Amino acid sequence: MNAQERLTAALYGLGWSTVKKLPEPVAVRLGRTIADLAWKQRGKGVQRLERNYARVVPDATPERLAELSRAGMRSYLRYWMESFRLPAWSPERVRTGFDCKDLHFLTDGLAAGNGVVLALPHLANWDLAGAWVTTKLETPFTTVAERLKPETLYDRFVAYREGLGMEVLPHSGGSAFGTLARRLREGGLVCLVADRDLSASGVEVKFFGETARMPAGPALLAQQTGALLLPVTLWYDDSPVMRGRVHPPIEVPETGTRAEKTSVMTQALADAFATGIADHPEDWHMLQRLWLVDLDPAGDPGNPGKGAS
Repeated sequence: MNAQERLTAALYGLGWSTVKKLPEPVAVRLGRTIADLAWKQRGKGVQRLERNYARVVPDATPERLAELSRAGMRSYLRYWMESFRLPAWSPERVRTGFDCKDLHFLTDGLAAGNGVVLALPHLANWDLAGAWVTTKLETPFTTVAERLKPETLYDRFVAYREGLGMEVLPHSGGSAFGTLARRLREGGLVCLVADRDLSASGVEVKFFGETARMPAGPALLAQQTGALLLPVTLWYDDSPVMRGRVHPPIEVPETGTRAEKTSVMTQALADAFATGIADHPEDWHMLQRLWLVDLDPAGDPGNPGKGAS
């Protein structure tokens, strides 16, 4: 473990050990203060966030984009403050911390017994939504997590999410897809964050008018298992309660090859994500490159070359 990895692990450890002990109003103020400081420094993440928002709100003035990025950083730090505190929340606080529209798509799908895949973008706090599902709906689910460095940080994230009632599989290693498929065939629930995939297996979609890649997994799982595929979008308002919506099911096309069906279904997911993001852009925590043109340094002069995020 190098010095940077040790520092990263120590900072996250401090967050989980200290922030969860703070009174909620204090944690809220702390998150907002950190967000405003980070926004004023205008580091690479804030600059990237503004450039991403410029795709979502193409007619925004520079002043409006600055307002959005400030609100976006506050939303992002709200996510972290909540996440650090979630293990200390009472079951009642979790149950009342999220309100979801059109929940019947999920509950009816689970009742049908064929399994459900929930696919979400990086909007608001999906960990809170997941804790609400395991607590309010009393429904366990399976997800995947990218392996982080240092390994101790990855282990901490896994333990945190397992403590919220989730089964967490490593993204790498090749066995996650098979396990997810088994859970769905057993009638279970799978939840996947699915708005960014920079691998060669990502599916190209049109997203706010430009090409991006999103993961094929949600569509492939629905095809192979018969599970219902449901997009979900989340957002914050001025209250302590996070809001959300379950969108109508994405159907498997009746004709076409597996790749063609996957392309159609992933585009439909992207369209549903775009609807939620356009309605609440400040709650989309995309501080990394997403669109293909931005992965080419020639297409993004304000950023270093490939590999940076």
